[in-house]
Amino acid sequence: MSVRKKGCRVKTGDNETDWRPWLTARAGNSRSWWAPNVGEQVLLLSIGGDLTTSFVLPAIFSDDFSEPSTSLTAHRHEYKDGAVIEYEPATGALIVTGIKTAVIEARESVKVTSPDITCVATSKITLDTPTVICTNNLTTGSLTVQKGGTMTGDITHVGGKMSSNGVVVSAHTHGGVRTGDDNTGQPQ
Repeated sequence: MSVRKKGCRVKTGDNETDWRPWLTARAGNSRSWWAPNVGEQVLLLSIGGDLTTSFVLPAIFSDDFSEPSTSLTAHRHEYKDGAVIEYEPATGALIVTGIKTAVIEARESVKVTSPDITCVATSKITLDTPTVICTNNLTTGSLTVQKGGTMTGDITHVGGKMSSNGVVVSAHTHGGVRTGDDNTGQPQ
């Protein structure tokens, strides 16, 4: 089989069709696109047996391209580059593997809701927005603030050292301490 944008050629026995359109799931205001692959088995729908008016119905599994799953309930897509998208109703799991990048662009909002969400990145996660709001407790292994900011409310520091401009807040001393209305000297 040969494939181009508007159709494909199908070899059946000693015959090879001219460029014929393939059927798709939707072709109106909602459209789907998935071109048949070279070597993929298809079914020719020929009115009156005339191949010049035939339509191509993809696809039929073969020895070269066998079933990608043995589950009777899974919805699974495997791609040439090794990417897999699968939903398995028996376990309720949606799995996407083997992709290089993923882009989700929404015109209004994106909401992800779950009792537990884990996001793992091996180099970094960038939140590029004017404001990040955490409505409850935020636990972090370390923290670096680079462009200043403001803290409001009570802060409790337990264990370790807290340093401000090179002075450890809980361990510094003041010289020149006197009683009365005098001020202390600079922290040391």
